[in-house]
Amino acid sequence: MTHVIKKGVIGALLLSATQVAAQGTLEDGTIQVGTDLTYPPYNYFNDGGEPAGFDVEFMSAIAKKAGIEAEFLDTRFENLILGVNGSQFDVIASTLYVKPERAEVIDYIPYMKTGVSIAVAADSGNSYSSPEDLCGAVVGSIKGAAWLEEFAAMNEGVCADKPIDSREFPTSPEVTQALLSGAIQAQVEDSAVLGNAVNALDGRITVSSEEQFYSVIVGLGVRRDNTALADSIRAAISEMDVDGSYQALLDKYHVDRPTEAEFMQAVGQ
Repeated sequence: MTHVIKKGVIGALLLSATQVAAQGTLEDGTIQVGTDLTYPPYNYFNDGGEPAGFDVEFMSAIAKKAGIEAEFLDTRFENLILGVNGSQFDVIASTLYVKPERAEVIDYIPYMKTGVSIAVAADSGNSYSSPEDLCGAVVGSIKGAAWLEEFAAMNEGVCADKPIDSREFPTSPEVTQALLSGAIQAQVEDSAVLGNAVNALDGRITVSSEEQFYSVIVGLGVRRDNTALADSIRAAISEMDVDGSYQALLDKYHVDRPTEAEFMQAVGQ
């Protein structure tokens, strides 16, 4: 179910010669953004109950370039693609990993690159430094996570004798709660998300992996037949690139921009 949570008022900005005009939105003057606001630091509610995080700042900046408002709709991750294709909102901005099967049903606009880490409860005595160390362990992930396919492949290969018991949860905080309760032995999650959880929980969980793995490309998602909106968003991002605000946001959250080659590889081309 989708809930309208907050209208991020960007302001009635006059279009300048350098600004782009947003086209293809469901409502004139507004871009409606589907995002799962349970995923700090990328998308979440701040202490004041307002949408916050990388994706919120990014989409607000895009809307500002287009002289329109951004409206954020809190939608669980598993319902995001259904929502954008069902015209419940205009665009997905929710740390959506680029995957070939998703590229067949939505138009991706790549904008970020990140990686994955492993966390354990600090008092559990468990420690996993690499994915291969997870063979035989009970491992929790957010539902629909990109690395679940990697686990399935490992269970037919390196973990065939001791398969990973992979369990999925609706949200990342629920995975972390399962980790703290002992229901799972490890949590696999985006590195920045786990870092945020470690800080928020005062060290009750800890990152045990030594390096990021499963480097992933992240993209906005637009309905495939909505080329007008996709072009408007790409034009706004190009303007952010020129004025430096795009790179400044990437630097703020310690993430990188993907190359075209990395994106093409992520979609299987």
